Amino acid sequence: MALIPVLETPEGPIFESNAIARYVSRLNGENSLNGSSLIEYAHVEQWIDFSSLEIYGNIFNWFVPRMGFMPYSVPGEEAAISALKRGLDALNTHLTTNTYLVGHSVTLADIITVCNLNLGFSTVMTKSFTSAFPHVERYFWTLINQPNFKKVVGDVKQTEAVPPIKKAGQPAKPKEQPKKKEAPAAEAPKPVEEEEAPKPKAKNPLDLLPPSPMVLDEWKRLYSNTKSNFREVAIKGFWDMYDPEGYSLWFCDYKYNDENMVSFVTLNKVGGFLQRMDLARKYAFGKMLICGSEGPFKVKGLWLFRGTEIPKFVMDEVYDMELYEWTKVDISDEAQKERVSQMIEDAEPFEGEALLDAKCFK
Repeated sequence: MALIPVLETPEGPIFESNAIARYVSRLNGENSLNGSSLIEYAHVEQWIDFSSLEIYGNIFNWFVPRMGFMPYSVPGEEAAISALKRGLDALNTHLTTNTYLVGHSVTLADIITVCNLNLGFSTVMTKSFTSAFPHVERYFWTLINQPNFKKVVGDVKQTEAVPPIKKAGQPAKPKEQPKKKEAPAAEAPKPVEEEEAPKPKAKNPLDLLPPSPMVLDEWKRLYSNTKSNFREVAIKGFWDMYDPEGYSLWFCDYKYNDENMVSFVTLNKVGGFLQRMDLARKYAFGKMLICGSEGPFKVKGLWLFRGTEIPKFVMDEVYDMELYEWTKVDISDEAQKERVSQMIEDAEPFEGEALLDAKCFK
């Protein structure tokens, strides 16, 4: 019997990926990936087993039969999907109040679980499927985009569709022998079918809005090029340009700030959100402030969108949106207007707290 993967060591080979991972994580007396106490060690092992059986096992039983490597059956697939949903629901509940599976830093349990989830996200778990588990989504995209993960896994893209079913071991159809004909009549040449002209790409509904006197690119240039007297130049320029009939301003506040105990994880969480907002770059400008000198850090944002509501395609495509409370700015309220100005200029302290960082989307 041949098994892969196999790790060759001076003491002999090791097979099974989890066994290899456990071995590598303990090399040179390194134990930080296995918990800082006996109970944390047990919890790491617990989540490794859970991830392998309840997550990977059910993803495997959903994906592999569709690829034709195992017999496919509708009841079998339904059972795998149902079991996977139960596993993801349990994981999602745990991640509601936890950044990592165990403790306050990455452990072997996170490494194995994220790798197992990666199989699902990249093959069968579409956005419409995973949106029911927002904490799992946040956890996966935050960790998979960490430099140490990306060095191994590379850039990960979520599948857009469940792959079609391929029959297992389907034999090729034998070629039919042409029947002999006596003096076949010459066939008239078939008319060449004209290729269907490509359909024009549907316009974004925001492109169909009435023209606005506010030109977003002009504001972005003013913001980027103002190096001094920011309040007098850029902020004044913004309010001079702002068109409340063609654009809208929104505050956002992260719903789960109590999870933001680790600075770099919080920063990466916000960075991932901004990356996923790239599809709205033509129609939006944003500021995200990470407030506090120690955890839990508070994440607060300000967004300018084309149109008088948050664009539907953004709400549909960017899963992070549902992780924030969104409040439309009332510019007739001078306090709210001043808050907008302070967020644009990265005023510090902001609402009594130091800024860990301020990120701009433009």
